[in-house]
Amino acid sequence: MAILEIEGLTKTYRVGFFNRPYSALNGVDLKIEPNEIFGYLGPNGSGKTTTIKSILGLIRPDGGKIRMFDQPFSGVESKRNIGYLPENPYFYTYLTALEVLDFYAQLFEIRKVDREKRINNLLELVGLSEARHQVLRNFSKGMLQRIGIAQALINDPKLVILDEPMSGLDPIGRKEMRDIILDLKDQGKTVFFSSHILSDVEMICDRVGIVFKGKVISVGKLEEMLSSTVKAVEITVKRLSHAGYDELQKSDEKMIHSGENTLIILRSEDDIDRVTTILTKHTTKIVSIIPHKTSLEDLFVQQLEKVLKNEN
Repeated sequence: MAILEIEGLTKTYRVGFFNRPYSALNGVDLKIEPNEIFGYLGPNGSGKTTTIKSILGLIRPDGGKIRMFDQPFSGVESKRNIGYLPENPYFYTYLTALEVLDFYAQLFEIRKVDREKRINNLLELVGLSEARHQVLRNFSKGMLQRIGIAQALINDPKLVILDEPMSGLDPIGRKEMRDIILDLKDQGKTVFFSSHILSDVEMICDRVGIVFKGKVISVGKLEEMLSSTVKAVEITVKRLSHAGYDELQKSDEKMIHSGENTLIILRSEDDIDRVTTILTKHTTKIVSIIPHKTSLEDLFVQQLEKVLKNEN
């Protein structure tokens, strides 16, 4: 049973002085499986937030179907098992972290005796136990994102939807956010999040979907989408002799010099044995051999360029 199924979702806005139609979603199809981390990728304006708001019922799509927990999505009851963090959450900044979470817990009619335990557990999860009595106006961007995660989990949801959760965070804040998302998966929850920070997505996601111009153009498991083929190999050597340099130049190898070190860039891993044989023959010290495989960023750019090429 899929946690979330979207079929043929469409949404058109009227924009500008002349109310010209702008198609934000053009038949989005997605299926989110239980206990997976799903990354929803796309450039700005591609339809990520519109998809999320349609899923949550914050905007009404023009067409398509949404099923959640194997049931048609409608009404308040459908939303009780969803946690949501918007891209730019707004909180009452004069409240403390404890008061904010207590406020959201009351909205879900959680009993007081259960609220205290749940709030303490969530503050521990997001690393804000020591800041429970601080007012939010003194929180950093990363701390606000973490309290946002905590409020999204206050109802113990099965599905957690995060809109650009790493946006605006420094490297430490992004690392903390990745750890929280992985912890949610360990708890058995399903996480659906949008992002344009591809390195973070590549580290933690089970599957990804790429949306462009309101249409999902690629979706699948990361290990299946990313080629295992080595696209280039970098060999760093120290004190390359003139004779070794001349021999490598004959085979048209690309070389970059920096002090005592030389970086040799091979176009194929098939060339490794041949080049290392030359280096060994000239008693050159090999510092490192680093193969480079296709990254999510490479795939992302390739998919977008393919769509643009087909349009032209």
